[in-house]
Amino acid sequence: MWFRDPFSKFDKDADFQIACDYFNGNPSDFQNLANGGFNYVKSNNKTIQFYKFWYDSRLTYPGEHDQDVFNKIKFNPFIQNVGLRIRFLDTGYFGGFCQASKDLNKVCTMHANCCVGLENKVHDLGIMLGDWRKYKESHANQMTRGSAGSWTVPQLCRGSLHRPRVAKKKDGQGRKLIVA
Repeated sequence: MWFRDPFSKFDKDADFQIACDYFNGNPSDFQNLANGGFNYVKSNNKTIQFYKFWYDSRLTYPGEHDQDVFNKIKFNPFIQNVGLRIRFLDTGYFGGFCQASKDLNKVCTMHANCCVGLENKVHDLGIMLGDWRKYKESHANQMTRGSAGSWTVPQLCRGSLHRPRVAKKKDGQGRKLIVA
């Protein structure tokens, strides 16, 4: 769901930007767990080569979903060799059911990730839209000036959440890593 214009939140120097199931706070960190449900891509030779590589990589990882393939190939030296600048989108602005945006004053988009079943997603996105309408109405009436608002979702998705196996640890330099 799109709530606000997201274009001001994109890195103007990045070639390929992707939403996350889990975002660790660093948009350049490949340890972020990407979600292919929302991408912002500049059409150029680097991204064209990358998409060909990504498409061809399905043969290396047969039976894997394109998002899972991306999360594997993002570490491939090809990415650096082609000069592709990848950025991972902050879930504060580009949230989802895995890691929802906490601040309705900031959120641009929300994704029904980590939820199994189309009916569950549609139901909970409908509730999310209701939350958004209440937030907008309260701000229009200036009843809750400065309030961040809150989400009541997921509800049906709560029981069907598919969360990737995630291990949080630190690398040798003390940086947080998210490993799927």
